[in-house]
Amino acid sequence: MTYCVGILVKDGMVMMADTRTNAGVDNISTYRKLRIFETGEGRCMAVASAGSLSVTQAAITKLQDAMILPGADERETLDNAPSMFRAAQLVGNALREAKTGIDAAIVDDKIATGASLLFGGSIAGRKPRLFLIYGSGNFIECQPDTPFLQIGEHKYGKPILDRSITYDTPIAEAVKVSLISFNSTMRSNLAVGLPIDVLTLLPGKSEPDLLHRIDTDDAYYRELDDRWSRALKAAQAAIPQPPYGENAEQGDLMEL
Repeated sequence: MTYCVGILVKDGMVMMADTRTNAGVDNISTYRKLRIFETGEGRCMAVASAGSLSVTQAAITKLQDAMILPGADERETLDNAPSMFRAAQLVGNALREAKTGIDAAIVDDKIATGASLLFGGSIAGRKPRLFLIYGSGNFIECQPDTPFLQIGEHKYGKPILDRSITYDTPIAEAVKVSLISFNSTMRSNLAVGLPIDVLTLLPGKSEPDLLHRIDTDDAYYRELDDRWSRALKAAQAAIPQPPYGENAEQGDLMEL
């Protein structure tokens, strides 16, 4: 029960996650899904999580300790990973170990333990990199031809990103489009909801440019919700009626 988006454009990186973990008629719970890692000077790393809370929490805990990756001899941490790619390998290993351990301890196979992570950041001022990490520990990296990644309840918000996000999209516009994507998702799915945590990271920086929580009283988000609804209704009204059925000309029907 969540929705997370990561966008990597020429101007930098955007990561965004909602906080809903449970949505019933009388039981709505929230939990922070976007976390910033304290990994030392010159490093900025963040992770957004979707899926089993027990698995993702265990993975985050493992990342706070040193690990030995398969084929390696020395323990490594996010503090000393030489690259974001190596850091993504550490995150993948932590997620895989966490899921494997919890799966082994669960007798009731009806309990879902699926989980996935968005992991992004920068080391030593290098250009930010963004990864989608699966429960088995493998991952893919965000690329300019498809400059966004999603996890969780992504299907309702994906068409917005598909139509609007390119590698050249300004980062402020990427934040706005992401919020529209969240707004569209929340309109169709009760499992996603406010607050929304937002992070932006610019090239050459070792600290987030923006770290902000959008809650129910956020004036900009309320205006975005209202304007987007009115814009959709106006666009719908401006499109001509379809040339089918009783209102269509006979020639139009024959062409169909």
